[in-house]
Amino acid sequence: MTLVIDCHGHYTTAPEPHNEWREAQKAAFKTGGRPPAYPDISDAEIIETIEKNQLKLIRERGADMTIFSPRASAMAHHVGDQAVSQAWSEHCNNLIARVAGLYPEVFAPVCMLPQSPAADLTASIAELERCVTQHGFIGCNLNPDPGGGHFNHPPLTDRYWYPIYEKMVELDVPAMIHVSGSCNPGLHATGAFYIAADSIAFMQLLQGDLFKDFPTLRMIIPHGGGAVPYHWGRYRGLADMLKKPALDGHLMNNVFFDTCVYHQPGIDLLANVIDTKNILFGSEMVGAVRGIDPTTGHYFDDTKRYIDALDIPDADRHAIFEGNARRVFPRLDTQLKARGL
Repeated sequence: MTLVIDCHGHYTTAPEPHNEWREAQKAAFKTGGRPPAYPDISDAEIIETIEKNQLKLIRERGADMTIFSPRASAMAHHVGDQAVSQAWSEHCNNLIARVAGLYPEVFAPVCMLPQSPAADLTASIAELERCVTQHGFIGCNLNPDPGGGHFNHPPLTDRYWYPIYEKMVELDVPAMIHVSGSCNPGLHATGAFYIAADSIAFMQLLQGDLFKDFPTLRMIIPHGGGAVPYHWGRYRGLADMLKKPALDGHLMNNVFFDTCVYHQPGIDLLANVIDTKNILFGSEMVGAVRGIDPTTGHYFDDTKRYIDALDIPDADRHAIFEGNARRVFPRLDTQLKARGL
């Protein structure tokens, strides 16, 4: 039996009191006041938002599990200061923990980090440890540009990031490299900023030697790897020009792409260019692209049907749907084995 594990899900339908509190928190920061107390959100409110949305689609589209994190576009690390980011992250992560507690066989929790642009990573490290050790989280989302679209942070290979990598290695959890909302009017969040940031992250990793220092560190670059698989020859050539090793040894033991590519030709190219061992099934459903493709009559983000249609061996399809996720998220593998799976 192959489980279908979606590596890329966000709580985009969180209860409205949660969103209203965030607006009040932002308003309080602007005026120098204190935000109100975080609201009491009942299990019934969480159940309603999940069962009408993510859980309904998981069942309809034939998946079994979703690796689930707070809404990426709402992380908004550029808003407020470290205290604002920390409080917001804790509330978002606590909500994810509650979803996973209500549906432990369906949702595996991943946390956001309080990466305020002017701060170091001390609070992020503490939040990662809290989520993993106290709430059973299996990974984190790491924002390579907390400033929200200006890329002022050092590259991912810089020693600025090393403390969080050390904690990730210690806890044996991967990171999805995922930016948040854009405050740059020249960068549309999901159409430009996300895809650009994915490609930039890969190029930063190519230029450095991060995995010599962290050979077990694992990173998922979402949205099909940005532009990378579709310009694979360019990146292979740049590695050669920069006197770096071939990509298969330099990066591809540690870097993985998901399948959040919303048409069949894109998935076909991804599977043709990138080794199966580096591809994890993902949909980001109820996310950036929610409509029906008029050329197919199916939802753009119903990505399972694209994997089903690939002309690949069953062993490769098993790897994309299940095997690779269990390898990249060993804490998930442990949880599944405890359930006899």
